[in-house]
Amino acid sequence: MLNDPRLPDAVLFDMDGTLIDSEGLWLQAEIDVMAGLGGHWTDLDQAHCLGGPLERVAVYMVGKAGSDADPVDVGAMLLDAMEQKLRESPLVWQPGARALVIACRQAGVPTALVSASWTRLIDAVSEKIERDIGRRAFDVVVAGDDVTESKPHPEPYLTAAHALATPPGRCLALEDSPTGVRSAVTAGCRVVAIPHIAAIDGTGALVIDSLAGWTLEALWAGASPQ
Repeated sequence: MLNDPRLPDAVLFDMDGTLIDSEGLWLQAEIDVMAGLGGHWTDLDQAHCLGGPLERVAVYMVGKAGSDADPVDVGAMLLDAMEQKLRESPLVWQPGARALVIACRQAGVPTALVSASWTRLIDAVSEKIERDIGRRAFDVVVAGDDVTESKPHPEPYLTAAHALATPPGRCLALEDSPTGVRSAVTAGCRVVAIPHIAAIDGTGALVIDSLAGWTLEALWAGASPQ
């Protein structure tokens, strides 16, 4: 542990919309699955379901389509569609995210990827990230299927902090969705919100437009309790 008060003891990254620009892929996957159910999916539906978890999205899709499909089966179809898109599409970082991951690695600050996405989707992205930066990016990964309660419950962030042997209050969490921000704030992390699709009111979080141009020190200072 660095014990440098200017830096967090760990940085916890959300994946979709925070670390990588994958929401367009999610939208297309949701449109495709919804069409198979005989329904129609819109940008408003995506915003409503932003941040997952998968189970909530699948139940919402079944309800909107008026389908008698099993939400478990719908969730599996969505996973299949999204994994294919992630593996076939180029890695697109959100502005400033790549530089921040590298800065953490260079400073020796432990990192975790904390996502509502399931392990198979995270694996598809992690492989590309590690090839891109030339090293392991995350010390710990907490996926949606690793926890009993996914976001907005605090369990994902508490699990990551515990795995890193770091108090949540010494962790900096980066999120783009209201669901994720609620999870991280409730867990007791210092939180930076970078809204991508849905607005975030900023309660308990530092809200910024982009990670571009921000240093790790500045993010930690800005997210400090007032």
